[in-house]
Amino acid sequence: MSVGAADRATAFWVDGRGGGELRTEPLPRLRDGEVRVRTLLTGISRGTESLVFGGGVPASEHERMRAPFQDGDFPGPVKYGYLNVGVVEDGDAALRGRTVFTLYPHQSAFVVPATALAAVPADVPARRAVLAGAVETAVNILWDAGPLVGDRISVVGGGLIGCAVARLARGIPGAEVVLVDVDRSRAAVAESLGAAFATPGSAPRDQDVVIDTSGSESGLQLALETVVDEGTVVEASWFGDRPVRLTLGADFHSRRLTIRSSQVGMVSPRRRGSRTTADRLALALELLRDPAFDALLTGTSSWRDMPRVMAAIADGSAPGLCHTIDWRDAA
Repeated sequence: MSVGAADRATAFWVDGRGGGELRTEPLPRLRDGEVRVRTLLTGISRGTESLVFGGGVPASEHERMRAPFQDGDFPGPVKYGYLNVGVVEDGDAALRGRTVFTLYPHQSAFVVPATALAAVPADVPARRAVLAGAVETAVNILWDAGPLVGDRISVVGGGLIGCAVARLARGIPGAEVVLVDVDRSRAAVAESLGAAFATPGSAPRDQDVVIDTSGSESGLQLALETVVDEGTVVEASWFGDRPVRLTLGADFHSRRLTIRSSQVGMVSPRRRGSRTTADRLALALELLRDPAFDALLTGTSSWRDMPRVMAAIADGSAPGLCHTIDWRDAA
């Protein structure tokens, strides 16, 4: 690698109007306590990044929805993303050569404090490690939901987060887990995760725990209809600036139902006194020793194709779960 290449990086920026571009930008000099990381792979968080790509972040959430190392401001131009696996190439001698996960945007190399890194276990492949952010979110959702041994659990929405929740919930002794989605092709994914599958029309009723990750008002309505009386629906979707209409008449009050939000920005109140965000991320990486999560990796592309790929994901013409971007030959 030439000195010039080491001092610059390629990054993906979006304009908030459905467009994006690759830019070359300088890397800052290392300071005490910092490391330089060379990116191997990044992952696209379909729901959130599609909203960012199209400028769908509400003005009221512009500050709260900032990614940890975001550049620019909403609606754009903005450098956004938070699923990055790379190798430490300079800085702390004890970290050099280590594969790490960082909540960093789509960029070929970057400089961050060493404290921002999470070490990837040696037996977790780099591409699977991209899922750490999704599994961390699933951990937080289940901390919010608090399922018990033997519970009947429905996860509405078979996207990346819903599938991660289903796999983790499947590990609860005696739990019966069903993944509910309109797309019948998700049945094969559910089977590989050890969960049952149902379409909305066949979704089981009287479920002890119902978690909505569908990002749709119909999904949240179905969750309310299928949870047990006096039950709580955990809403883990983020709707951005889209309004959501629900039927809160009918039996909503007579059944004494509750809707509880779940968001990964802070540790669940159930664990906030005993776990940090670093603890939660480290747990997610340990859980990724499970090869069943490979079923969530459904596509990969070169960094050169990032503008086209992100546009296709945002408009729905590139279906799948987690799409990874390969940066290993980037300058």
